Amino acid sequence: MRRLGSGFVLLVSVFLIGGLVTPAEAADRHRLVTGAYPRLLRLQYNLLFRGRIVAAVSGWDGRGPFAPIYESTDEGASFHKIGEVRDPEGAWGECCGTLYELPRRVGRMPAGTLLWGASYRQEAGVARQVGIRIWASTDGGRHWSFLSEAVRSPDHTGIWEPELTVDNGGTLWLHFADETLEPRHSQVLTRMASTDGITWGPGQLTMAVSPSAARPGMPIVRRLPDGRYYFGYEICNYGDRYCDPYYKISADGADLGDPADPGTRVTTASGAYFQHAQTVAVFPDGRLVMVGQIYTDRDGQPLPSNGQVLLANDTSGAGHWYELPAPVAVPDPFNDYCPNYSSTLLPVDGGRNVLEIAADYENGICTTYFGKGAA
Repeated sequence: MRRLGSGFVLLVSVFLIGGLVTPAEAADRHRLVTGAYPRLLRLQYNLLFRGRIVAAVSGWDGRGPFAPIYESTDEGASFHKIGEVRDPEGAWGECCGTLYELPRRVGRMPAGTLLWGASYRQEAGVARQVGIRIWASTDGGRHWSFLSEAVRSPDHTGIWEPELTVDNGGTLWLHFADETLEPRHSQVLTRMASTDGITWGPGQLTMAVSPSAARPGMPIVRRLPDGRYYFGYEICNYGDRYCDPYYKISADGADLGDPADPGTRVTTASGAYFQHAQTVAVFPDGRLVMVGQIYTDRDGQPLPSNGQVLLANDTSGAGHWYELPAPVAVPDPFNDYCPNYSSTLLPVDGGRNVLEIAADYENGICTTYFGKGAA
């Protein structure tokens, strides 16, 4: 579970692309933009932009870290830039952003409002207090306004990997990986509730497992077609396991069970699994499709297909998962903030295909690529 450190924050690239992004020559993957930690969603609740695909990246340019926002109107065949989130706190670092569309009104925000959240100020040195700051857009990602700083670390410890969701009761939740309980816990998962996106309740413990070195992180929440919620995460340093994917199912998106319960581990029938940075997409037929950074055998050794496969499941996560080819191949990804780290997936073409955005190094610079393939 590596963070986007000073190399991510301070690198400045002249390769940033504005305008239309078209397929690269002689490649199955297509270049999007300099950056890492991509996110994808399809607008469903904004009537003016319904059906369009929006992508965001934790990126940077000559002015510093920011989040470029892209749109696709052709089911992921191409993307064009429509906006950006440039938080003034980004001068001190920006990490691991999330993108979410409100499915219903929350406070004064109508259904279809887009939210962007990220961790900021991790590069502030001795004065570091990491905060998760949230921005909102009501026009499909074209223009953004600052909404709130939901939480700030009280000291040098970090709060990372925000994830936003609305439960079945209409409450907006912020989930994040939380290091503020050191040394009792190296890291836990925490959640906070809001009825307006501006004022946030106290942190509630979502997951804290023993021993103290264990680190649950990378929360991902997806609403299933039957109204339940898939809650996915990794747990690092857990027994003899190393950053394996786990999940729980919540009936309402608010009750996530006993924080001491690690949940169910995700593997194939052969015991293969992803190490690091799992994310999941829900398909129209209810299938779950997962991507992770490093694909390993049951003993944690990278497989020859590492960086070339996804995993799928037809029963809301229960039982074994099976392989699918990844649309964006990342040759031999390794434990690092860039190659295939926290890639993102979205069903396209009515669920027949899967769209992926993944990062990889290009001439030493972390760069995102997109592509789609059969699901």
